[in-house]
Amino acid sequence: MEQTSSEQARIRVALIFGGQSPEHGVSCLTATSVLKAVDRDRFDVVGVGITRQGRWTQVPLDVIAGYRIVDGEMPEVADGDHDAVWMVGASGCEVASRDGHALVDINRVDVAFALLHGPFGEDGTIQGLFEMMGIRYVGSGVAASAIGMDKHHMKVAFEAAGLPVWPYVVATAQRWSDDRDGVVADVSAMQLPVFVKPSRGGSSLGITRVAELSELEAAIEAAQVHDPKVIIEQGFVGARELECAVLANPEAEDGCDASAIGEIRVLAEHGFYDFEAKYIADDQAALDIPAHIPAELTREIQAVAKRAFTAVGAEGLARVDVFAAASGEVWINEINTMPGFTEISMYPKLIQHSGMTYPDLVGRLIELALSRPIGLR
Repeated sequence: MEQTSSEQARIRVALIFGGQSPEHGVSCLTATSVLKAVDRDRFDVVGVGITRQGRWTQVPLDVIAGYRIVDGEMPEVADGDHDAVWMVGASGCEVASRDGHALVDINRVDVAFALLHGPFGEDGTIQGLFEMMGIRYVGSGVAASAIGMDKHHMKVAFEAAGLPVWPYVVATAQRWSDDRDGVVADVSAMQLPVFVKPSRGGSSLGITRVAELSELEAAIEAAQVHDPKVIIEQGFVGARELECAVLANPEAEDGCDASAIGEIRVLAEHGFYDFEAKYIADDQAALDIPAHIPAELTREIQAVAKRAFTAVGAEGLARVDVFAAASGEVWINEINTMPGFTEISMYPKLIQHSGMTYPDLVGRLIELALSRPIGLR
């Protein structure tokens, strides 16, 4: 399918969503939000979905626009009639659909906007594909994405940068198999409760709050359903969970800007901000934007967030989560290089509070992707 000169002049953005991770449905909802926000006077859009089984297919935009949570069930990418095929042509990167031995619906792609959460989406794998194909893309590169996805290596990077990290224990599949008593001993040296998490997971899937050591084994095995590598973090008692959105800004002294601070208040007794509270139930947690904290604490968290962004080599966007103790001390929890990005997610809400609309944010991220070079940088 030959493109006209006017079509070639317009920037075409590929929204890539779905995927094989447990966060498949969240990714579909994110694609709906971003599609609605894209300035169609500036950008053409092509939708590329990845099924739960790993098949790629071009998805009509009206289908993407219709994704919803229905009776508590998340949307998902349906198997298409034709598989999507990525290729590098004379005019750059293209995506097409395979119809038997022929390629149809061939679309040039100028920018990839991967709205994938979890493994194979925000962990550096698809970013490596984009790098090899010479296509610009939104967000962090291969190394930063991989570090940001792995809570263990993330904390190592934070510690190397001198950021305050709370006690934690790592249980790889090998260590849990060979040295179970050692893992339990290390965890017993921390204060309870602890939180057991998949090391390379997201959206709070597979996380268990452990108040007694007798609960540890079951919690680790529950986390291993999502990732064989598990991290056990000492819980914060009485601390406030605060978040800051970071947006790249090449003109800023630090190379990025930090937003106002948001606070998550879990309403359920003994609960935490889990998957259901984030995306399904609307009565389990409250988001305060801005958080009701002193100006000095706001500035400290913003400084920590920007340092974390730099520590992992992030690009484009990231959300940094911290805990603030009653004493005023700030401890970094994690960085998310592809944070929740639906219209109700914390990251867009924080950016909007700082004065940028959701459509403007989407446009800004595409512009940042277009402005950076392909390859090593």
